[in-house]
Amino acid sequence: MTQNAPVTAKNLTEVGENIGLTEGVKLINAFREANPEATTGYYIGRNILEQIMAQPGCVGINFRKCLNEMNEEHLVYTGVDAEGKDILEFTVVTSTGDIVKQDAIVADRTIWWDGLN
Repeated sequence: MTQNAPVTAKNLTEVGENIGLTEGVKLINAFREANPEATTGYYIGRNILEQIMAQPGCVGINFRKCLNEMNEEHLVYTGVDAEGKDILEFTVVTSTGDIVKQDAIVADRTIWWDGLN
């Protein structure tokens, strides 16, 4: 598994790979042993992920740790363009032909998850 490989605009769409169940379980268990009190994972539904990916120019999703309203660790996630920039707004043409800026999706509301039973 390659970690912290330099990311360029040329390869952003290729970031991520299938590491298989054995390696995945090994990495998860190592984290859990080193951080027994930490949140073990998050679940995000398909609908919001597809909405983010459907934004113009989106090639991936950036996940950032944050603290929610109850001061609990959580994630905020945004679309990313081919240059590695967060998509915070984009241009659309309205039904009347006007060109306007539209706010992009900045998402949250994951649930804690302890998958890979």
